Amino acid sequence: MTFRQFAFNNVFRNKRIYAAYFLSSLFSVLVFFVYAIFAFHPGLSKINPSVAVGLHLAEGIIYVFSFIFVLVSMSAFLKSRKKEFGLMVMLGMTNQQLRRMVFLENVLIGFSATVSGIAVGLVFAKLILMAAQSILSLDQALPFYLPWQAVLLTFSAFLILFIVISFFTVSILKGNKLIDLIKGSSAPKKEPKASIVLSILAALLLVVGYAIALVVREEQVVIAMIPVTILVIIGTYFLFTQLSVFTINRLKERKSIFWKKTNLVLFSDLAYRMKDNARAFFFVAIVSTVAFSAIGSLVGFRSMLTSALVNDKPFALEYISNQGNKQESEHIQAIEKELTPINYKKGSIEIKHAPVKNEDGDSTEWAIVPQSEYNQLARIAGETDKQVNLKSNEAVLLYFQNSFSNLPDLPKKVSRQIGEQNVQQIDIQLTNVIGTFEDKFVVSDELFKKLESTKTDTYYAFQVENWKSTVDSGKKLMKDMGVVETSGHDMNNMFQFSSLAYDWNIINQGYGAVLFIGLFIGAVFFVAAGSFLYFRLYADLEDEKQKFSMIGKLGLTDKELSKILTVQLALLFFVPILVAVIHGAVALTALQHMFDFNLFKSSASVLGTFTAVQLVYFLFIRFNYIRKIKESI
Repeated sequence: MTFRQFAFNNVFRNKRIYAAYFLSSLFSVLVFFVYAIFAFHPGLSKINPSVAVGLHLAEGIIYVFSFIFVLVSMSAFLKSRKKEFGLMVMLGMTNQQLRRMVFLENVLIGFSATVSGIAVGLVFAKLILMAAQSILSLDQALPFYLPWQAVLLTFSAFLILFIVISFFTVSILKGNKLIDLIKGSSAPKKEPKASIVLSILAALLLVVGYAIALVVREEQVVIAMIPVTILVIIGTYFLFTQLSVFTINRLKERKSIFWKKTNLVLFSDLAYRMKDNARAFFFVAIVSTVAFSAIGSLVGFRSMLTSALVNDKPFALEYISNQGNKQESEHIQAIEKELTPINYKKGSIEIKHAPVKNEDGDSTEWAIVPQSEYNQLARIAGETDKQVNLKSNEAVLLYFQNSFSNLPDLPKKVSRQIGEQNVQQIDIQLTNVIGTFEDKFVVSDELFKKLESTKTDTYYAFQVENWKSTVDSGKKLMKDMGVVETSGHDMNNMFQFSSLAYDWNIINQGYGAVLFIGLFIGAVFFVAAGSFLYFRLYADLEDEKQKFSMIGKLGLTDKELSKILTVQLALLFFVPILVAVIHGAVALTALQHMFDFNLFKSSASVLGTFTAVQLVYFLFIRFNYIRKIKESI
């Protein structure tokens, strides 16, 4: 057997531990490769060039994170194999051969993960392209192509990464004495102690950070973001390194708890494991918080913008014709022709602009609309509660409503002079029934006919029950009318046309790209966080086997063993995830206060999905972990 074969066999002998590391590395390569497929796709660069730039940026983030992840993971593996390395040195292996063996093992795993990740990406490339087309709401299909640029970039980038990591991990073995290698993890540990001051400080920092995040509103959230983040990060570190150990030691001192049933075995080394894994738990909590917050924010932002758009526009299509527009009749006929196959309702309202004086004598030009036409629009929009019933000398102020506006602090009843007519304003109403983005007065038809105006506009509204089906119609009409898509106006500003479905689709496309990038980056973070927990648990597996083997001889039943291991694994597995969920919930609540928009639904869906996946991951690990412990007894 050659030396290379020996290194190759070592990897397969430790496949239980290396499996999670290999699969996690494969997933990182796969996500990087998927981004590369999209970034180099000739169709996507033509449809939306900004998405390609974002994908390349995401690749950089994943690459840097993968470097840290692989380095930390390999360091954990090497420490768990110290006894094995010590035995090899005793049998005559030189330090140079030991380092060479570790180097070859790392390169082998890295090469296999890179090739496998690219292969899986190629197999599912078409499905991924179809999924991306749906997420990005693209109008054109993304055909499959041979992504040789993506293959070359991914292969070279990750091969270099694993080679560099191999050099780093080899350096970890330098300076280790034979006695240290032989002892491995069985070397006696000092009893874990925690500082009362630092434990209190951890709780205080977290409470203060949460309080500030939940109290601040609007632009104050941005100002408080950095100090709150610093407080929470420091508090989280001391939570795992100090407060958790302090709490466990306090519980051990209470005989009513410590001596109850199997708690003696449960708490005996829980403090040691919390202390040993504190940094890993801290890393998992922070990484998971970033994933929760980023994805929750992206989902929330898209939900907020699309909801605001739908709430602000009650009609599928809107057309505003300014005074002097000679194409009005032609455009209205074109809209009606386009909607002919669809069941729609049409409404229109004449808008006069006239001077309005208040009780102080100040005069301002306002938009004035007639009662009958306004009530017709409100009925078509399904907002019959917004209809008014006015006498000849009465008026209602229509305050334009958007999703972020509140009723102004103005007197509802006041005398005014509209044109030459004295009227009594009897109410103020929040409404978006007339989408001209201006405040208006609605008056009786009789009074409206008497008014002389400085200019007169006409607003047309077309209501379609299934308004999302009008995307293509809206796009075609905008093109035929020569409307500037970013503003909805024509070049001469004589008319304005807007399509709710088209605007909704544009927002979904823009945020779909960001969400697509964020989901995959969050998934990489999440898989890495779960893998860290997996590595830490299995690094101590041999010691756990010996411990429970000895306890089993004293009469520990299978049911008691399962209970102890389940509680211990749940604590080690879910405490950092629970901390991350709390951090993420507070961060998303602060974001909600910033925009005064309810993000509970989107936040709950993100946090709930991640927690559910983590629960499945835990059950899988628990089953295998308990099975391996029982096999050793």
